Amino acid sequence: ETANYVRENCTAKRGSNQESDQGIGPWQRRRDSERAAGKRGGVPLTQAVRYEHSEARQGYRSGHYDRNLTTTSGDVTLHMLRLKGVSFETAIIERYRRRESSVEEALIEMYLAGVSVRRVEDITEALWGSKVSPATISELNKKAYVHIEDWRNRPLQGGRYPYVYVDGIYLRRNWGGEFENVAILVAIAVNEDGYREVLGAAEGMKEDKASWVSFFQWLRGRGLDGVKLIVGDKCMGMLEAVGEVFPDAKYQRCTVHFYRNVFSVTPRSKVKLVAKMLKAIHAQESKKAAREKARAVVEELCSMKLKEAAKKVEDSIEETLTYCDFPSEHWTRIRTNNVIERLNREIRRRTRVVGSFPDGNSALMLVCARLRHVAGSQWGNKKYMNMKHLEAAIEDASIAG
Repeated sequence: ETANYVRENCTAKRGSNQESDQGIGPWQRRRDSERAAGKRGGVPLTQAVRYEHSEARQGYRSGHYDRNLTTTSGDVTLHMLRLKGVSFETAIIERYRRRESSVEEALIEMYLAGVSVRRVEDITEALWGSKVSPATISELNKKAYVHIEDWRNRPLQGGRYPYVYVDGIYLRRNWGGEFENVAILVAIAVNEDGYREVLGAAEGMKEDKASWVSFFQWLRGRGLDGVKLIVGDKCMGMLEAVGEVFPDAKYQRCTVHFYRNVFSVTPRSKVKLVAKMLKAIHAQESKKAAREKARAVVEELCSMKLKEAAKKVEDSIEETLTYCDFPSEHWTRIRTNNVIERLNREIRRRTRVVGSFPDGNSALMLVCARLRHVAGSQWGNKKYMNMKHLEAAIEDASIAG
């Protein structure tokens, strides 16, 4: 009723002074417009018009202030309403937002793609006329890390994973003013349809049995099943963990790592010759032929007075021939760990820009960000193996059994 009375009064006064606005100040006109808006259904932020004393009032106006908003077109100055007792928010620009969403996404993508923080500062200044501090980039990355953590812990829905490749990559971190290495354990698999899939990555202080057991149990809890072969470097902790968590799975030692281990006790002048001899072992058509060739290589190495190299070949050759128990069409894919080593090179390329990490979690999140990026590219969408050969081999073995 009061609002109607005031409105009628104002209307009458406006009608009596049609030819002159004397006696009506700017604040009165603003008040009348606000009350008219309330009459039409619009509700002021304070739940009361200017100078109105009401129990419904929730706050008071306190002028305006200016703040900047960084957009893809540069900095924009916003004239923001200041209120006391109630917050001011708009549907277009979120509260406290200093950068447009596309700008924040660009900053995150630049960092995850391998651009250093200092370089990001220079780029933002050239593009938008203002620098972005390292603290700002860290805060933006925390937003991205939430989605990366969800991806890291996603359920594995690829069915069975016959072939699993594992490896550990060491990164530097700053711990209490001292630098130390932190291991990031990575697992990649080929699913039953023949496509590669990044299973996950986890932090491990070192590649010991406890770290690997925890890692494998975490993968199994997320749905890793049907493992027939695990390919990796020779790490005693990993070997013991495989036997404990996946007792039915076989182990294939990466032949490339095996060669390097033999080269470590071989004179540089004879490395090329020894390499040809070792490759000849794994070029045989069957496991029996490979064993016979290995014995011949051991004898030849002894005749060359390379007893340490001969000892390494004799002791370790058997664990490099496990791939022979699987279809020959898959041999070149499963006897080495190259599929995961390529990803490791991509990770090192990105982490080399950072140098050392403040903690293990930041290192893990950056590694997972790169793995997630690669998994979403052609790498994960291109068929890697024809798994029908494995199905046929398993069926033949069951019939023979």
